Amino acid sequence: MKFSVVVYASPYSNEAAISALNFSRAVISKGHSIYRIFFFSDGVYNANKLAIASQDETSIQEQWDTLIQENDLDSVVCVTSGLKRGIIDEKESKNSELDCSSIMPSSDLSGLGQLVDAYDNSDRVLNFG
Repeated sequence: MKFSVVVYASPYSNEAAISALNFSRAVISKGHSIYRIFFFSDGVYNANKLAIASQDETSIQEQWDTLIQENDLDSVVCVTSGLKRGIIDEKESKNSELDCSSIMPSSDLSGLGQLVDAYDNSDRVLNFG
């Protein structure tokens, strides 16, 4: 079965983001596939490479990045949600004359068309948050 996962919740606001992460791991471990991870609204904070977890905490952002890279998953950050929350790539950084990007290298900024595409190409789309 082919799944897509939409994450609306920020990493540390409630259990939704970690539940989405654990669900995604379980799907892969059971031999299913993930068509796309889509970070939307406050969920874009899950792709923030500038967030630093305390030494005694696990970085949810790093866990997402690892899962996405190790499994070669398509990961999209909603461009509008990301820009409003400071999650930007190199292109947007240059356009805004900033000196760094803040998006994890495993994710891309893109529009809602990618979410519509995920619905069209997945057997199931699960929303978290």
